Order: sequence, then structure tokens, then C-alpha cells
Amino acid sequence: MQITALGDSALIVRLRDQFEDAPEETLNEVLRAFQQLRSAAIPCVIEVAPAYTSVAVFFDPIAVAKASATPGEGFDWLTKRVRDAVGRAADRGRAVKTSSRIVEIPVCYDSEFALDIDRVAEHAKVSTPEVVDLHSAAQYRVSCIGFTPGFPFLSGMPKRLATPRRDVPRKEILAGSVGIGGPQTGIYPLRSPGGWNLIGRTPLKLFDPTKDPPALLRAGDRVRFRAIKRAEFDSLKR
Repeated sequence: MQITALGDSALIVRLRDQFEDAPEETLNEVLRAFQQLRSAAIPCVIEVAPAYTSVAVFFDPIAVAKASATPGEGFDWLTKRVRDAVGRAADRGRAVKTSSRIVEIPVCYDSEFALDIDRVAEHAKVSTPEVVDLHSAAQYRVSCIGFTPGFPFLSGMPKRLATPRRDVPRKEILAGSVGIGGPQTGIYPLRSPGGWNLIGRTPLKLFDPTKDPPALLRAGDRVRFRAIKRAEFDSLKR
């Protein structure tokens, strides 16, 4: 475990160097550390956010400076408490039990929404229907949330569907668009720019600031896509 500064109001707790070598184990370890840090309720910590191989800890630098017994050693004071909190969990080598929900996401793969599905099919050397079958048959896991509020980066996509991102990103992608970027798939929760290959769209709302929590998905969730027809998409969209 490595703890390094990220500016003057955050630090990074790095648990692993690589994600791809052991994605399940790495994500479990990150989520364990995330849960331990949240449960520790360390004074001065404002927010804790998990990523692929690390957890970011955001803090109030003034409060940390006041809490430290020695002036100028606030970072060391916080680092020790973070290390102690993560270290209080069960042995690092033992399997980690993390709660994860299974969330079904309906997706319409019609050509109107799947602007790049032919590009994905050509790259994978399969037919367009096979892209849909492969993409919707897999079980995914939310590795982290980021890029835009509520955007889930999903691991577990069949390797043959991995397709490089577009050379020229689109200036605007509609909310609910499902895309492939390299070895990952994801869903655009909000209207935004983006360079992933679009293969479908979900009628579900992935981010709603009026709800608590506002994001539909969270790190660690397991996701399955269900292929739907346009009529069902329109019905669910209402």
C-alpha cells in the first residue's frame, strides 16, 4: 500500500499497481479499503472515492493542520490514520467479502442508437447481431464511477468486442448511450462529449440529482444488459 499526496487537500491510497491482471481481486481490495476508510470516520476527511487500483481521500487541510500536534506535519498525521484504518481489516491475503447488487439495464441496440456498432462488428470480425448477443450475454462489474456524474466504467466485456475509441470524439452524446472504449463498456448518464463507440441506448436514468444517492450504479455492482425492442424502449422512457 502506497499513500501519496494529491495536491494540498487530497491523498491517494494505492492498493495495486495493475488492474487488468486480477480485476476481481483488485476491485475487492479497493472496495475493502474504501469501506474501512468510510467506517473509520477520520476527522477532517470530507469524502472518499474508489478508483481502479486506489482510493482517493479528500480532506480539509486547515482542519488537518489544527488536528496535528506538530505544526507542518498534518499530512503525516493524516497518513498514519489512513494507514491504520485500512490495516484494521482482515488479513490482506484473505478473500474479501464485498456486498454487490445485481442491476439489470435494458438496452435498445437499434441502428438509430447504435451509431458505431458496424465499426465494432468489423473490428471484432463478427456480425452486428453477434455484437448484440456477446454484449448482452456477459456479466459486468462496475469498476468505478467517473468522467461525468454517474458514469459507470464496466469491466468484464468479452475481449473480442474490445474496440479502440474513435479518433475524433463526438461533441455531443445523448444520455443513456451505451458505448465501448477499448476493453471496457460504459453508459453516458448525461448529455456530454465522448469518444466511445456507441452500440445502443438505455431508457433508464443513470443520474438524478433529486435522488439519494443520485447515481443509479455504484462501484462493485454487477450489471447485466437486456436487449429490448424500440417499443419497450419508448414505454420505459415515458
